[in-house]
Amino acid sequence: MNTRSTDNLQRVLNEDEFRSLKALDSCAVANAIERFHVQLRNEGHTVDELTCCFPEMPPVLGYAMTLAVRSGAPPTKGKVFFENTDWWNVLLAVPSPRILVIQDMDRTPGVGAVVGEVHAAILQSLGCVGLVTNGAVRDLPHIQPLGFQMFSGTLSVSHAYSHLVRIGGAVQIGGLEISPGDLLHGDLHGIVRVPKELASRIPATAAALRQKEEEIIAYCQSKAFTIEGLRGLLAGD
Repeated sequence: MNTRSTDNLQRVLNEDEFRSLKALDSCAVANAIERFHVQLRNEGHTVDELTCCFPEMPPVLGYAMTLAVRSGAPPTKGKVFFENTDWWNVLLAVPSPRILVIQDMDRTPGVGAVVGEVHAAILQSLGCVGLVTNGAVRDLPHIQPLGFQMFSGTLSVSHAYSHLVRIGGAVQIGGLEISPGDLLHGDLHGIVRVPKELASRIPATAAALRQKEEEIIAYCQSKAFTIEGLRGLLAGD
């Protein structure tokens, strides 16, 4: 791993910071991050098609571990993904809870499922709370009771030839660059990469923004509503 990744892995939230951030939905997290003007508003979150497999589940928050795979053809050397356990030790070096992020490098991602019921259970035993991939997953009815969240580009009935091509390093998922150790927040709306230096300030900012939203909604539903009054509320935002 490069120096940036190593430094990234060493920066973790305390329990109170983690709990407060996890309690938010991803839209609230994204709104709060925008207030700090540390990045463009079209950066730092997934924008392409990525499906939350279990939208009824609460938000997940965890530190990223990254892999790159291919599944459209057999590996030229080495083992298929499901026989390769060398990357487990790298995964365990990432702070917990962990989110495994797998980029399918094939021209057409998703020929083979990278995670099914068995590997979801294995990942849970290794401290993972979820998976993010532009590729495919399977066994959704069996994984749902585990409480293991998944975000995927598609579904596939077969593993096909899924095999590792890289452990660690930056990957691209849904238009978002993710590196090992990145703090990821996800729910049915998508994935947000949370700047760790802002993590402790996001809950209070999100609460203030939510209070303002509730004020606007209440005014829109009140008998005192006027266009000018609404404009006044929005101008004070």
